[in-house]
Amino acid sequence: EGWAHLNQLAEKWLKEEADARLQGTVKEVVAERFEREKPFLQPLPQMRYDTAYLEHRQAAWDGYIEVRGNRYSVPAALAGQRVRVRIGLDGLLRIYQADQLVASHQLRSRQEGWSTLAEHRAEMWKSTLPQVENRSLAVYEEVL
Repeated sequence: EGWAHLNQLAEKWLKEEADARLQGTVKEVVAERFEREKPFLQPLPQMRYDTAYLEHRQAAWDGYIEVRGNRYSVPAALAGQRVRVRIGLDGLLRIYQADQLVASHQLRSRQEGWSTLAEHRAEMWKSTLPQVENRSLAVYEEVL
C-alpha cells in the first residue's frame, strides 16, 4: 500500500523469521546473538564514511590534471605539484592540496572536453601578461 506498510511488513518478517532463525555460520539464533552483543555496540560516527575513489595526480605545467581521459584545471599555484583527487558517487571530482579542497569539477566525458574554472586561468594569465611601466603624462609632455 505504501512505504509505511512495507516497513511494517519488513519489521514483522525480521521479528518472526529472520531474527528467530539459526544462523548457519555461527550456529546461533540471530536474536540471541544480538542481545549478547548489544552492550558492546557503539553509536555510528557523526560524519559518514567517505567512500569516494582516491588517487594522486601530478598537476601539469599548464595547471591541469588528467582524470579518466579528460583534463581538469587546478589553481595556477599548483602547477607541477602533486594533488589528491577524490571522485564521489555523485560524479563530483574534488581536488585537494594537503587537506584543503582547492577545486571541484563535475566529471565530463571525453566528448565534452576539458573542464576549466575561470579563476584558475585568471591566475595563470596574470603571470604571463607583460609588465607595463606606469608613468606620469608629464614625461610625455617633456618630449614634445
